[in-house]
Amino acid sequence: MKDSHNFSRRSFFKNAGLGAAAVAGMPLLTQSCSSALGGGRIHDFFAEGDVVLFQGDSITDAGRNKRQELPNNAWSFGVGYANHAGSWLLGEMPEKNLTVYNRGISGNKVYQLADRWEKDCLDLEPDVLSILIGVNDYWHFRNGEYEGTPEIYENDFRKLLARTMEALPNLKLMICQPFILTGTSAVDTSWVEPFSAYQAAAKKISDEFGAIWVPFQDAFDEAIELADPTYWAADGVHPSMAGAQLMANTWLDSIQNS
Repeated sequence: MKDSHNFSRRSFFKNAGLGAAAVAGMPLLTQSCSSALGGGRIHDFFAEGDVVLFQGDSITDAGRNKRQELPNNAWSFGVGYANHAGSWLLGEMPEKNLTVYNRGISGNKVYQLADRWEKDCLDLEPDVLSILIGVNDYWHFRNGEYEGTPEIYENDFRKLLARTMEALPNLKLMICQPFILTGTSAVDTSWVEPFSAYQAAAKKISDEFGAIWVPFQDAFDEAIELADPTYWAADGVHPSMAGAQLMANTWLDSIQNS
């Protein structure tokens, strides 16, 4: 069985035109975080005592324990990219004494972040804030549960960040690219054009506020050259274990290359 699996994997790479050299050229997919990010910019980015906050929807939530919203606690982080990235930060930089929170909530759209922003962001006084939001702003419109538009998403996001920067003028901000994977159980190609407007709005907002841009869609577009989209996210929205690790690597790499 093991030999058959290895043969199938080799056959996939061969058929996809990806030999060993091609795979080796994709550091986000193949290198360990510790070897790829062992020092430099990412260490300088975080100051001693920094508070780091991950915010967003179910992709960030990832099943976290909301009854105990503790920092630096695996049960409070769920099983997604925030756990992977936060764990790397804490393990790699113990001398920084970082405090890392996850306050993502499943189903959230931008206006719902705004409704809980005092408690789940401003009161925590983060020094580094990472936000991944947008897929529900489109998905819930698509299924008739929300009357949002790309313009509403952009305007709500801009107002939220203006409010945030006014309260926390020294904040280091990271805006994550909302992403989808087509050819999966929930996402087909009819998503691509309308959803791209939300992605463009997120990038525009990131540029306006001088944020670090985290290119999740770009990373997944590379990743599907190595394995089927369902390997990375079965429904095209919620990442698998592999997808979560890819996201964490991309998040960390975005800081290192900023």
